[in-house]
Amino acid sequence: MAAILRTEKLCKYFGGVKAVNKVDLEVEKGKIFGIIGPNGAGKTTFFNVLTGLLPPTEGKIFFAEQNISTLQAQNITNMGIARTFQNIKLFDHLTVHDNVKIGFHTKTKTGFIDAFLKNSTFRQDEEMVDREGRKILARVGLGGQEETLAENLSYGDKRRLEIARALAANPKLLLVDEPTAGMNPKESEKVVELLTQLNDEGITIIIIEHDMSVIMNMCDEIAVLNKGKVISQGTAEEVQQDPVVLEAYLGVS
Repeated sequence: MAAILRTEKLCKYFGGVKAVNKVDLEVEKGKIFGIIGPNGAGKTTFFNVLTGLLPPTEGKIFFAEQNISTLQAQNITNMGIARTFQNIKLFDHLTVHDNVKIGFHTKTKTGFIDAFLKNSTFRQDEEMVDREGRKILARVGLGGQEETLAENLSYGDKRRLEIARALAANPKLLLVDEPTAGMNPKESEKVVELLTQLNDEGITIIIIEHDMSVIMNMCDEIAVLNKGKVISQGTAEEVQQDPVVLEAYLGVS
């Protein structure tokens, strides 16, 4: 199957720190691809470069065979890449529904004049955002909580809401950064079920995760980063047995 995402010698340097260093990766369409590595390995920086939050120092990024290396974050989102963050970034004092509606900002046509006049473009966008937002909330298991303030959600449901907001962009590729961090086993299981469901619906997923049981059980392929470099890539079994991984990641020599 063709790669939906490919990087060539991708680098991100901060002065003398090589946070991402000549990373070559291919992620097949329709797969769940895991990225693991110790703290400071460059995992989140890699996501930030992929999504246009940081420009690459060197190298190239291809999404669906198109070079997106120099595109701005909004353009990358428009092309079909969405993400969640390691630290949950919600609007706590807005409702669950309003948080999801914000995620549609790249899919609406309303401009300042349209909003001021409340014309047909504004009304059509509002109807679409309201309707589709409710569908997405039901899809992630938050149906019935539309009017709840985000700050009043459980930790696990806040993670679900962040995923829901990312889904508003209708992504082909979803990047999730430590989605089960800080969760109890039951909450973690629900998030894994949700991500697996989204993958079954056709969304390719790249996941950064420290919980090895999550990564090893749900990912088709795994890449291991250490000091900005890919030191191993393969199936869960191959990565677990790689002596380079055991030494650099697990501390086994």
